[in-house]
Amino acid sequence: MTDATDAQDSPAATAPQVSGTDPGPGEGAAHPAPVPLLEPREGIPPVIADPESLADAVAAFAGGSGPVAVDAERASGYRYGQRAYLVQLRRAGAGTALIDPVACPDLSGLGAALASAEWDLHAATQDLPCLREIGMVPHTLFDTELAGRLAGFPRVGLGAMVENVLGYTLEKGHSAVDWSTRPLPEPWLRYAALDVELLVDLRDALEKELDRQGKLEWALEEFDAIATAPPPAPRKDPWRRTSGMHRVRRRRQLAVVRELWTLRDRIARRRDVSPGKVLPDAAIVEAALAVPVNAQARRRAPRLRAAGAEAAARPVAGRHRPRQGTARRRAPAAGRLGRRAPAAARLGGPRPGGGGPPLGRARGRQRARREAAPAPGEPDHPRHGPPRLLGAPGLPRPGRGRGGTARARGEALADRARDPRTDPSPPGPR
Repeated sequence: MTDATDAQDSPAATAPQVSGTDPGPGEGAAHPAPVPLLEPREGIPPVIADPESLADAVAAFAGGSGPVAVDAERASGYRYGQRAYLVQLRRAGAGTALIDPVACPDLSGLGAALASAEWDLHAATQDLPCLREIGMVPHTLFDTELAGRLAGFPRVGLGAMVENVLGYTLEKGHSAVDWSTRPLPEPWLRYAALDVELLVDLRDALEKELDRQGKLEWALEEFDAIATAPPPAPRKDPWRRTSGMHRVRRRRQLAVVRELWTLRDRIARRRDVSPGKVLPDAAIVEAALAVPVNAQARRRAPRLRAAGAEAAARPVAGRHRPRQGTARRRAPAAGRLGRRAPAAARLGGPRPGGGGPPLGRARGRQRARREAAPAPGEPDHPRHGPPRLLGAPGLPRPGRGRGGTARARGEALADRARDPRTDPSPPGPR
């Protein structure tokens, strides 16, 4: 092994010594740069997955000495429940063991062999439920996470505690992987073995720190309470813990959340998958919020559904099927103008001097509206009040109201076009 491995013989000696609470533990004088912990001392042990290998491990750990470091890996977010998919142990005189609880679901013999030993765990309340399921129940324990909280450490994760107290860094990149995968990749096994590599050393350093602060007796009482606590009772109305429940206020909506949560849980249990992979909490909440909120909406919804179902079930035989494609809503503007004012429509053709590019539809409509304005001296439509004269010696300008008929306007424009003194080019906007 490298120098980092040799330095692991007495890592507890590197624990920070602080006075009082200012600065806090691990925040005092500058410490040397942490040393990466890359490999277990004895290498990666093989995974125990058969009764014979398990019996050998039980005998080895029963003959060991001192506390035993215990950890468990779950498949949270991938599988239903909090079942353990790998159990790691380390004890002086026995080394490190990695046990597959799927292949060896009954570890009560190992638990009995370690009954007299102190179990060192990190965040014991998270691991004890899944350990109880496979028959491993400690009599005494030391929780390094809770010890770090009582000692006043600002960060109490295992990686942060090992770095601040012992001066080593652990890779934590595989903490959220799917531990139900089989076979387990070698990098995952290395990570699992390193999780218990320094757990006993961390326990010894934290015990000294708690004793120095006068909190050791208090901590031991807390550890005993965790070890002797009965299994937690099933939660009442677990569906109320659905994320986003603060948005759900009405009783009918709460009932929708309850029913969807119950159905999702039943499906997830049957498939052994995380409930969030069946239906996310956000989808449950949105479905509940979409429920009709008043009696009128509730009465209308069944009728709409019934009408839609009736229309869908109605036979189509004998009925005319519409042609595919989209029908035109109206004829082009040029066609309408040609039918209503042929003289004006003729002005929209090519110019006498040469054929320029054809006008687009929008420009054609604009030109038709401009050319359909009342001619000079032509009275406006009689229904808009008394006659008034529009226009000027220049080009005609449309009035604010509706002008005369399109035929009259077209004839006036045609007369103007026949006048040799006028410019045959289309007028531009003023």
